[in-house]
Amino acid sequence: MQLPREVVIGKDVLKLSGEICQRLGYTSRALIIAGPSTFELVGDVVEDSLRASGYATRHQLVRESRMSYVDQSREAIRGFSPDVVLGVGGGKTIDVAKLSSTQEHVPFISVPTTASHDGIASPRASIKDLPTPTSVETQSPTAIIADTKVISGAPHRLLASGCGDLVAKYTAVHDWILGHKRTGEYYGDYAAALSNLSATLVTRNAELIGSHTEEGFRVVLEALLSCGVAMSIAGSSRPCSGSEHAFSHALDQLAPRPALHGEQCGVGSIMMSYLQGLDWRTTKRTLMVVGAPTTAKELGIDPQHIVRALVRAREVYPERHTILNEKVLDETSAKELARATGILD
Repeated sequence: MQLPREVVIGKDVLKLSGEICQRLGYTSRALIIAGPSTFELVGDVVEDSLRASGYATRHQLVRESRMSYVDQSREAIRGFSPDVVLGVGGGKTIDVAKLSSTQEHVPFISVPTTASHDGIASPRASIKDLPTPTSVETQSPTAIIADTKVISGAPHRLLASGCGDLVAKYTAVHDWILGHKRTGEYYGDYAAALSNLSATLVTRNAELIGSHTEEGFRVVLEALLSCGVAMSIAGSSRPCSGSEHAFSHALDQLAPRPALHGEQCGVGSIMMSYLQGLDWRTTKRTLMVVGAPTTAKELGIDPQHIVRALVRAREVYPERHTILNEKVLDETSAKELARATGILD
């Protein structure tokens, strides 16, 4: 079980990057992996803090979560031999930094600039061109440095996407319980409760989050971090990823222009809640209040891709038993489900 040793959240905490690395025992070299725009925005703050603490630094730029950038980052790690890698940016950058540092056996610190999904704290990485559409196992970050001043400056759509990924935990946990009952797979009450609590925090604070306040950002950040801990405790993504994530991964395969991961998971959770007999209307209302999409039109995805993704979703996690194994969908029943929940007109 790997858990972060330090979690630092607040205004201007990027300036503490060097101090945090010192406390963790990293001595001389730090590699920053960031997106081009992110490095231009905050890279100098992180780099100045590291250099002021005596670190030699280099940076590697990442544009997409693809294996080519993972390989380039691994080469940068081998060439520089850092004590620690800092992934600075959104989910794509952090996933590349997380996987490349894991493969090179170097500790990793997560420095998110958005709160768009739970990858900022999880021991998983989503890379687009892997053989399977699901995420892969990585190390957990040794620390998380989340600057609310930076994150609050990101588009609200990214925060709303994080909320979509969070409300999806209700359906993920329900699927996990179902899998345990049907197949006897491991199920952990503590990890499940932590995941459910993250979803509840968003549901209870939807108006606060929707008003784009710093307090709302903090709620979302803490909930996303809790999900990462839940996955570390469970030893898999099971408490945080179920049939709704399978729907999102299927959409990534089928739609020419997929929406954000959390947005798709949120819409998927509405439909999976309906199948599971949960309170799908509250899930939908929560997403509407925080400003997340609740229809195919708002996702910007053609209805035919929604229907096809619902049918294909059962194949995404063949090793996992979910509600989609109980209620197998064809095109007709998938369309009926999407219409019953208002995803399609």
